Amino acid sequence: MSAEHASGRIINAYACGDAYIAADELWALEAHLEACRVCRDRLAAALAERAPSVMVLVDTVWSGLEAELSAAPAVPHARRRRSVGRSRRLSRWLTPTMVPWLAMIATVTALALVLDLTGPGIGTAAGEVSFVLLLAPVLPVLGVAASWSRGLDPAYELTASAPRAGLPLVLRRTAAVLAVLVPVLLVAGWATGVMLAQWLLPCLAFTSATLALGGVVGVTRAAVALVAVWAAVIVAPTLAAGRAAFALQSTGLPAWGLALALTAATVIARRGAYCVLGAHR
Repeated sequence: MSAEHASGRIINAYACGDAYIAADELWALEAHLEACRVCRDRLAAALAERAPSVMVLVDTVWSGLEAELSAAPAVPHARRRRSVGRSRRLSRWLTPTMVPWLAMIATVTALALVLDLTGPGIGTAAGEVSFVLLLAPVLPVLGVAASWSRGLDPAYELTASAPRAGLPLVLRRTAAVLAVLVPVLLVAGWATGVMLAQWLLPCLAFTSATLALGGVVGVTRAAVALVAVWAAVIVAPTLAAGRAAFALQSTGLPAWGLALALTAATVIARRGAYCVLGAHR
């Protein structure tokens, strides 16, 4: 890659489907092609010369779509450009399937808040456990799982197999989930009197652990496993005993801080594992 345009070598290799192009070169080239018409034209010329079968396939697809596209109602250019710009910016952070999942998780948080404010609570008055505190650590994990679920995202294979689907995209989607849910949990924690660190540290630690484990077994599988562990080890004993487990008490906050530091360090150390996520992840 030069300062302005991609080199002829990498464009020709990309046109031929060379599997030995480095992942960082693929990422840089595809990012550059999105904004550079000159290099897109050079790529089209390279495809016509080196991969004519691909051009035949593209022409066939366009011929099938031409009639449908020409019949579509015209959209004013300025409005179309603004709409495309907004869609591109949102697609870097969110997927369409994340929206209903985030709405569902926010609704679960609201229901937990209602139970805390109107219900009898769990345990005695002195050791009562908040429903918000029980659910807060794993709620963002569900949103992160939804953002990488094959069954929920129709473009999952395309996204997961692209060179740009590395750690930056994983972190963007995770940040988008947290940006929506943390303010909701903040309000719920304030309304129930739960100390901020009691739910925020476990919340961040579980999210970071999902990413760390997701680099090995896949983000969705990691999220499901961690939610199951939380339900079996923390939620069920708390409901059965009627008192807060150690992990829910303020004395357990140093352990959550250590878990957050370790899992975050693991994500950073294994950042190469996210360069190309397999379709099963």
